[in-house]
Amino acid sequence: MALNHRQAAQVVLRRETAGTIGLLTDAHDFRAMRRYRTFAFDDHAAYLREMEEFLRTRAARGGHTTVALFDPGEYAEFCTDEGLDPDLPANRTRFTARLATTGCAVPYEGQPLAELVPALVDESVRQATWEYAATLLAHIGPCATCGEDIGRAAFGRASMLLDRVLDTAPPGRRHLVCSFSGTPEALLAVLHADEDADGATRLDEAEAVAFTTVLALAVATGDRGGLVMRISAPGCRDRVHGWRLRDGTLIPLTAAEVFDAYCTDAESGDLVSPESDVDYCEPPDLGAEDAPPGHRH
Repeated sequence: MALNHRQAAQVVLRRETAGTIGLLTDAHDFRAMRRYRTFAFDDHAAYLREMEEFLRTRAARGGHTTVALFDPGEYAEFCTDEGLDPDLPANRTRFTARLATTGCAVPYEGQPLAELVPALVDESVRQATWEYAATLLAHIGPCATCGEDIGRAAFGRASMLLDRVLDTAPPGRRHLVCSFSGTPEALLAVLHADEDADGATRLDEAEAVAFTTVLALAVATGDRGGLVMRISAPGCRDRVHGWRLRDGTLIPLTAAEVFDAYCTDAESGDLVSPESDVDYCEPPDLGAEDAPPGHRH
């Protein structure tokens, strides 16, 4: 049956309207929401199945959907701060709409929830790590000797170090991990760097900022950080390189040190079996300093 003009217009408008869905990714958060009388689900697995079907249906109709991580604790705080009844669905909608700009969210592109949920959790961890590292960096304050803001200077230094690592790396897909052990729990930041058809490096901006911030925190606070890079290229064995930070400079690890760093569990300290078809190597030369080290904060 042909659509009349108004119906056709409504279809077009639905396609032009973006939406945000708040997702309860784990059973603990799901149980926390069940205390609300208006929350309609009582089984987490069934809830996830219905959510996946809903997302597929929206995508099939041409709608764009962003999936945000719904945190029941943050929702309760939001309602308290705004003087809202948390048991009203409209207020859950208001909170979810705010998550699109202030919370952790990823676009739905037809992927199954089995892929989307880990990506959403990883994005949440990345954002929390960045916010924590940025706060610590900002609170370091000015240098007692020269008055320069230490955090800002360290971020600039970290950006330069990252550029050198990427510029001197062999061709291929690069997976970098920066670690900082100066807090009660080690901070880890991950960065993926691809190459386009012209050989130029492509980075996710948010990932790069978070990575640089953690690296800057290690630069600013001494020698409690390190960096490991894995390079994958078609037809070649993967290569792993590593550096430790000392006085704001990346010091290359030997092949044996890279092996130890990459084959040791960061949390337990237990040895991890080395992978096949992987070479643990000394890193490329990053080149000389642009200027003598001079004063370091």
